Amino acid sequence: MASAAQRRIKSISYAKYGYLFILPFIIVYFIFQFYPLINTFIVSFHGNGTEGIEKFVGLDNYKAILFGSSKRAIKMVHQKFFSALLNTVILWVGNFIPQITLSMALAVWFTEANTKIRGEGIFKIIMYLPNIITAASIAVLFLQLCGEAENAPGVVNLMLNKMHIVSQDPLSEKYDTIKFITGKWQSRGVVMFIQTWMWFGNTMILLMTGILKIDKSIFEAANVDGASSWQTFMNVTVPSLKSTLSYTLITSMIGGLQMFDIPFLYHKDPNKVSDNLKTVAVYIYEYFHDQVDPKMGYAGAASVILFIITVILGCIALYAMRDEYEIKIRKATKKSAKQAKLRDKQFGGF
Repeated sequence: MASAAQRRIKSISYAKYGYLFILPFIIVYFIFQFYPLINTFIVSFHGNGTEGIEKFVGLDNYKAILFGSSKRAIKMVHQKFFSALLNTVILWVGNFIPQITLSMALAVWFTEANTKIRGEGIFKIIMYLPNIITAASIAVLFLQLCGEAENAPGVVNLMLNKMHIVSQDPLSEKYDTIKFITGKWQSRGVVMFIQTWMWFGNTMILLMTGILKIDKSIFEAANVDGASSWQTFMNVTVPSLKSTLSYTLITSMIGGLQMFDIPFLYHKDPNKVSDNLKTVAVYIYEYFHDQVDPKMGYAGAASVILFIITVILGCIALYAMRDEYEIKIRKATKKSAKQAKLRDKQFGGF
């Protein structure tokens, strides 16, 4: 039995202090993210233009974007949105596939027990550095390298021109200006490369963390059974990384669908973004900040549609990447708990 002194000791809970630590984040989130999100939903049900923004139009903006109309203006809104959505998907898929492939290969290489790499830490830092640099700085850098400078082409353009891969624009008034940035797949390829270069280091670190959490005895058992490196990778490493891969896929998809800064700034004049690089986020920005006739209703509706698309694709990815073994264990645990409750009821709760 506990002594009287022990009974007098009051239990102290420190849980309340945790809420104090996260309070600044909650305040900032509600002011700068939650309120704008709710306001976007409200704006999406109102009209366009400086005078029409106060008019409630219901689902008209959504119908115009998703289904269009015989009217030319509404038809352009519909066509531009789906063109921007296609560009967004192409740019995301085009950078995610090489990103995850390169990150996985490097993660496996760095975590291989039999491989000793000199300066491994330096390599990791160098690969992660692009993730720290702001996207705006990288966009301007590649614009100077691959695009058109004020009086001369970028370095890459000049090299390709000397190699007779990219031709010089004969109609340009500027000296030796080469139209590489305006090419459809050239510009897309550069943006894909930038996104891959920026994020593969972060993805590599995440995958390395997941691999290091795998029990080493599983790899030893596969080695004893005579499994090759490829068989070990496909049957041990990849299945054990399902949760990490699911997180990587969903976060990359969310970021890819909201891609804005690189395509927007990869132009001499950001207000004239090429149709080949115009993502949904750029589409929303252009309609919202139209200096002649701001179409806030369309911008709000497009934002909500993008949000719904992101949620749907996120749920599909989460379902596809679910751990079936863990689900079976949860179902078995719930079943045994229900059976235990039934047994307790049969004996009167004793």
